[in-house]
Amino acid sequence: MPTIKTSNPLSLLKRRQVLAGAAAGAAALSMPGLIGKARAEGPLKVAAIYTVPVEQQWVSRIHLAANAAVARGDIEYVFSENTSNNDYERVMREYSEAGHDLIIGEVFAVEDAARQVARDYPETAYLMGSSFLPKDDTPNFAVFDNYIQDASYLSGIIAGAMTKTNKMGMVGGFPIPEVNRLMHAFMAGVRETAPDTTFQVAFIGSWFDPPKAKETAFAQIDAGADVLYAERFGVSDAAKEKGILAIGNVIDTQADYPDTVVASAIWHFEPTLDKAIEMVKAGSFKADNYGVYSFMKEGGCSLAPLGTFEGKVPDAAVKLAMEREAAIKAGDFVVEINDEEPKSS
Repeated sequence: MPTIKTSNPLSLLKRRQVLAGAAAGAAALSMPGLIGKARAEGPLKVAAIYTVPVEQQWVSRIHLAANAAVARGDIEYVFSENTSNNDYERVMREYSEAGHDLIIGEVFAVEDAARQVARDYPETAYLMGSSFLPKDDTPNFAVFDNYIQDASYLSGIIAGAMTKTNKMGMVGGFPIPEVNRLMHAFMAGVRETAPDTTFQVAFIGSWFDPPKAKETAFAQIDAGADVLYAERFGVSDAAKEKGILAIGNVIDTQADYPDTVVASAIWHFEPTLDKAIEMVKAGSFKADNYGVYSFMKEGGCSLAPLGTFEGKVPDAAVKLAMEREAAIKAGDFVVEINDEEPKSS
């Protein structure tokens, strides 16, 4: 049996310090095959399957949104964390057999198996993090992604204003579209305020290995980087130890690194999950692309407040970031989505 945990929004948030705060199409894809009928009154039964701890950046945002839905009374929520890829299909089937209305998770390494499970349980709604688009052979399998390139671009504007060496280090997990597009957007923002900046780009081959990320960051600092893009945990620790600056990703860790983390691009999963809950309750859930709900204009991402760096970032950079943010929300400025693997300068 999977390690199933029931999420009580009060006790769980006390027990775990959950870290708070497309090119695929400009709107959700419409595909055939609505799921069942409108659900009865009362909270939906929702289960989540995570391959990493819920403290990990990306998953923590999904977990936070689910707890918010619990607090509103919209869902009942259980989850499994640290589920291996080899065990993912079994856990997914067990949750499906248990009669959950909606199952969420991330299937980047188990795509084919996960879609087969969805075909085997056509009355269950699945909302899964994926690099691929929905398909008409799995009409109950919707996908999402963290398209937070808008916020990443804005964080780059701030970072470019803070570098003195015009050398930046970037440490990521894997060179997949979900990471690549954020790195490219960040670099584009940096070039707005520091056009001559060069970048060192490295991937550690893991989603959760803080020691390895830290050692990789140390090497980039030794090569001259004075600002680090912390796509993984461990990078900000290296920056703190060496007395340089870091830019956060997905979550805001400035409270833990008040003299290190200047700005962060924050992912808000609430618009994505809330839309799925609405569709399941209405009996209208189908194989859509929910990635668009991560866009800034949909409320799916934001630039974290400067906090301890208020007044320390040059006014011109702050003004430019605010102007770009307004233009993005108005639809007058579009941040490029580039999913190609970024390279060092």
